Amino acid sequence: MKNSNKTIKYLLPLISLTTLTILPASATSKETLEPVIVTATRTAQTVDETLASVSIITRKDIEQLQVQSIQDLLRNQVGFSVTNNGGAGKNTSIFIRGTESDHVLVLIDGIKVGSATLGTTAFQNLDIDQIERIEIVRGPRSSLYGSEAIGGVIQIFTRKGRKKVTPSFSTSMGKYNTKKVNVGLAGGSKNSWYNIGLSGFSTAGFNSCSGSFFAGCFTVEPDNDSYRSRAESFRAGHRFNNGLETDFTFTRTQGKVEFDGFENESDTLQQVIGGTLKYSPIDNWFTSLTIGRNNDQSDNFKDGTYSSTFDTERDSISWQNDITISDKQLLTLGIDYLNDNIYAVTFAAFPVTSRDNTGVFAQYQGNYGSNNLLLAIRQDDNEQFGNHTTGSLSWGYAFNPKLKLIGSYGTAYKAPSFNELYFPFFGIPTLQPELSKTFEAGIKSEPSWGKWDVTIYQTKIDDLIIYDPSILGPANISSASIRGFETRLQTRLANWDIDSNLTLLDTKDNSPGANNGNQLTRRAKTTLNLNMDRKYGKLSAGLSLHVRSSIYDDSANSRKLKGYTTVDIRAAYPFAKNWLMQARIDNVFDKRYETASFYNQPKGDVWLTLRYKPEK
Repeated sequence: MKNSNKTIKYLLPLISLTTLTILPASATSKETLEPVIVTATRTAQTVDETLASVSIITRKDIEQLQVQSIQDLLRNQVGFSVTNNGGAGKNTSIFIRGTESDHVLVLIDGIKVGSATLGTTAFQNLDIDQIERIEIVRGPRSSLYGSEAIGGVIQIFTRKGRKKVTPSFSTSMGKYNTKKVNVGLAGGSKNSWYNIGLSGFSTAGFNSCSGSFFAGCFTVEPDNDSYRSRAESFRAGHRFNNGLETDFTFTRTQGKVEFDGFENESDTLQQVIGGTLKYSPIDNWFTSLTIGRNNDQSDNFKDGTYSSTFDTERDSISWQNDITISDKQLLTLGIDYLNDNIYAVTFAAFPVTSRDNTGVFAQYQGNYGSNNLLLAIRQDDNEQFGNHTTGSLSWGYAFNPKLKLIGSYGTAYKAPSFNELYFPFFGIPTLQPELSKTFEAGIKSEPSWGKWDVTIYQTKIDDLIIYDPSILGPANISSASIRGFETRLQTRLANWDIDSNLTLLDTKDNSPGANNGNQLTRRAKTTLNLNMDRKYGKLSAGLSLHVRSSIYDDSANSRKLKGYTTVDIRAAYPFAKNWLMQARIDNVFDKRYETASFYNQPKGDVWLTLRYKPEK
């Protein structure tokens, strides 16, 4: 912790002077056009136009950073905190802006994913090699997406085809006897596209948990916990002469993971299948229909003996209509339908195994000279919890084309998961949905030397669901508050592309009782990320710094995890046409740290990657 505090102490003055913040390093290239994001408003707009706090991670960024998992990729994002229970394939949770890990809505190619039993998305089971780009929207988005979008939305887009046939290949080796291989084939024509991807991953792992019979994983199993998976993806589409566009997506990851606990082995499946139709019947009306299914499955074992099954099936239908009122005004109307079904085999039955939700939403976007306005409202009819109305109001003022002031207010809600309600001898059927209100203000600029932005926000959550040790189950607390400060900067200094962010959080449990005023669990007050990349002729080199202050791992704030600092370095060299050799060392100084009590994290890890990169 002392080392982390020293690092922060010396870096904060630099941050204050430069308004230091991170955006993807690739955005510094003069060749890069202003990226388009669709998740923030469900309509296409440039990052400069949006009134939300957004980030885009491209395929180029993923390959340049040489990260091997989504959790390693996301932990570098502003406002993010990541916890992991012991390495590759183990349970991974994402926290955005101090909200809960189940306050994040995740989409894959527009299709809602996640476990209806756990209420979270198994990021550890998503294959990073199949990703084309990731769009991140921070802040409440229930007015567009319904339940879960209290902290933000993460939309993952799988890889898409090109106009010519293009093969791809990569293979990696790392510590703990880790091996990885990926092959792909993309192609298409003027109006068609396709992409096929196959990948495999295996690692012997390390001992995931150092707990005891009374803490952590509540067992003592000092063995290596392995993980292996295979993934397939297919995406194809066609644009007909009349303007009708079709897009089909399929992605599937099957895995086998070992861990420590009452159960210590799982066979997992994460699958998304669906499609989208887009059409413009008349000039000012654009309509789209997306239908999809997400399967999240696990069969669980204890020392090879079958123990339980948890399967989630989520069917979703979204119909959206964008109506252009004028060149400066856009009206969006839509309806979403979601049906959750669970199949659980455990020591007692779930009394309720399905529910559906229908949401109707409307959004208005208007541009009035230097002023931009966004209004959104949505009503959800949940089979279990009735009607919930959420809304948002955002305003932006452009002082000039390179400097914009933004303010917003939004409400959101989260319906309890099936586990929180009905898990045998744990769930509480009387739990109420969580409700939130968020105020946000920010300023962003794009001077000639780079980009920067600063955002402050305050979120109040009523009926927040936390684990209550007094009842050994979940409970609604009356309220919690979150205040945050975020700053990001992207610039170029002495031939280095600088990419950094700083997050400051103040989270409080405002419920009456012994925990009043305590810090919410697993929320660091200070998180700093810094990426630096440059080229030396053909050779490229980079460094990533991640600093996180201490956190508490229980609501009583009695179990404290020390802060830590990790440094990763990387290099890449194109040794032949279309061939690239990459090397990365994670946690160079072998820092020992935990993101969840008693769960180990890898020490210094060395990765070597051979990549075939065909010219575009």
